[in-house]
Amino acid sequence: MPQLVEMNSETSLMDQMQVNEDGSVVLINVFTIDLADEDALISAWAHDAEFMKEQPGYISTQLHKGISGSATFLNYAVWESMASFRDAFTNPEFQARIARYPDSATVSPHLFKKLAVPGLCVD
Repeated sequence: MPQLVEMNSETSLMDQMQVNEDGSVVLINVFTIDLADEDALISAWAHDAEFMKEQPGYISTQLHKGISGSATFLNYAVWESMASFRDAFTNPEFQARIARYPDSATVSPHLFKKLAVPGLCVD
């Protein structure tokens, strides 16, 4: 079972899920593991991603791995709405899947919204 380490000490993932935000949300989840557990992490993540892919409001996801021997991974997932993410994340079937992650894993999930910065990016 992975250990949860909040990305932001002031606002937990559970706090964020209580808010009804308009528009899409992005989940960023950083995983740190013992490098020997890489295959187990990828297997558990793929199992979760297959479930999430079938949930209403799912748009996309991408797993990234740190370079140069890093044991840090980053998942980037886009959801149509906070409600769709919350429904998928709190689904008992998904919650049961979390136990498949290696014991060495720490997870740091946090939700984000795109920002518009004039001349650089749109929301």
